Amino acid sequence: MVRSTRRPDLMDPATLAQLGGVELVAREVVEGFLMGLHRSPHRGFSAEFAELRSYRPGDDLRYIDWRMYGRSDRFYVKQFEEETNLRAYLLVDISASMGWSSEPGTIPTKLWYARHLAAAMALILARQGDTVGLAAFDDQVVDRIEPRGGRRQWHELVRRLAGLEASGGTQAQTALRELAGRLRRRGLVILFSDLLVDPEETRTALRFLRHRGHEVLVFHLLDPGERELPAAADARFVDPETDAELLVSVADVRSEYRDAVAGALAEWERSLRPHGIDYEVVDTSRPLSLALRAYLRKRERLG
Repeated sequence: MVRSTRRPDLMDPATLAQLGGVELVAREVVEGFLMGLHRSPHRGFSAEFAELRSYRPGDDLRYIDWRMYGRSDRFYVKQFEEETNLRAYLLVDISASMGWSSEPGTIPTKLWYARHLAAAMALILARQGDTVGLAAFDDQVVDRIEPRGGRRQWHELVRRLAGLEASGGTQAQTALRELAGRLRRRGLVILFSDLLVDPEETRTALRFLRHRGHEVLVFHLLDPGERELPAAADARFVDPETDAELLVSVADVRSEYRDAVAGALAEWERSLRPHGIDYEVVDTSRPLSLALRAYLRKRERLG
C-alpha cells in the first residue's frame, strides 16, 4: 500500500488507486476532504444546539463550527438534540462502456471512478445521519440496497460497490423509472453514468423523477480519451456493448469529433438544468474532491 503526505482527495485517480480497496480509499478521501473545507457547507438545521466539543475523526462534518475554527485554528463540533435526515439513492451504471479506459494502467476505468465516488459520497451521507441506498444497472437493475442509515449500511454498500463489474448494454431510463416507482418518500437521486444511453428517453426519465418531487444530481463520467481522438493516423473504434467496429482517419474527423462531443455535453446541460436537475461533467483523470464539492453544493441548497 502506498503512503503519501498528500491529501487523498486531491490525488489523481491513478495514484489514489494504489492506496488500497474501495473502503480504504473512500475513508481517506472523505477525511482529507473534510480537513480541507474552509466553511460549513450546510445551513438551516431545524435542531436545538447543545454544546461544542473537539472534533474527532469520523464526526459529522455538518456540525463543524467554522467561527470557532477562525478564532482558535482548531476544529470544534456542534452537538444537537435532533436532526432532519435526507433520503438518498445512488444509481450506478455498470454497462460495458463503463469498464473502458483510454490509458489502462494510467487512468482508471469509469466504473472504478463511479464505485469510489459513490462510496465516498455514501460515507458523507452516513456521517450526516442521512439514509442512503444503492441500485446498479445495465440493461436492467441488477443489484439493489434499500436506503438505511448507520455504519453497517455503509459497509454493506461498499461491499456491493466493490463487487460491481462492467457488462451488458445500457438502459438508464429503465432503472430510473423503476426507481421512481419504488420511492415513496421524496429524496435525492444521484446518477453515476457515462450517459452512453438513449438520450431522449433518459432525459424524460430524469425529468419524471424531478416532477415526482425528488432532487436529482447527474454525474456524467467522461474519460479524457472521449474528449479528444488519439494522436494517430488511423483509429479503430469499437463499441464495447455491441462489438461493432469502425476504422477512420483521425485527421479527417478530429475537429468534427471534438465539436460533436462538446455539442452533446452542452445538450445534456440544456435539457436538464432548466428542469432543476443538477448536471456535472466529471473527468475521470481528475481528483474525486471536485465531484464531492458538487454534491455539497447540492446538499447546501437542500438545507
